[in-house]
Amino acid sequence: MLKVICSRSLLFSYRIVHEIIMLMKTLHERVIYLAGGCFWGIEAYFQQLKGVLDTEVGYANGDSENPSYEDLVAHRANHAETVKIIYDNDIIPLAKILEHFLRIVDPYSLNRQGHDVGIQYRSGVYYENDEDKKIINSYFEEQNEDISRLFAVEVIPLKNFYRAEGYHQDYLVKNPFGYCHVDMRKIKKEERK
Repeated sequence: MLKVICSRSLLFSYRIVHEIIMLMKTLHERVIYLAGGCFWGIEAYFQQLKGVLDTEVGYANGDSENPSYEDLVAHRANHAETVKIIYDNDIIPLAKILEHFLRIVDPYSLNRQGHDVGIQYRSGVYYENDEDKKIINSYFEEQNEDISRLFAVEVIPLKNFYRAEGYHQDYLVKNPFGYCHVDMRKIKKEERK
């Protein structure tokens, strides 16, 4: 009987410790959504950074539910090609993510990045909470040096996000010679995983 109680007690203790570890892990985990032209390159760039835990490409902030890539191409949907980035805020804070974002997009370009043109290729930073909104606005104000021109980057709350089709996920990992407007050489050696 004592043996059963002890093993149950150990199992209970293990579960509590495991839950505490998982809770501590999620305290540092944050999510931000970035749109900056074709999502293949944005995703591939951020996947290489220390502190980025996971990425997922999809369609954000449009007016219809569950759009497909074909809906965007045919202009039946007005979502932005977007990358959901889950990151460890202790390793790579939001301001650093925004620094990387501005390295690889032209923030003055409206509905265009590289050869990609159209509303689905607009640039945007979509946030889920007011704390992130303050960080984003403050960072962009500091970086927008040319007073005569304002950034053409949407900074708005995330309205919706729909996961893109499977063949778009990790596209450049599966197709290393696929099209990409993002210069991966802009990642410094010490920033890479």
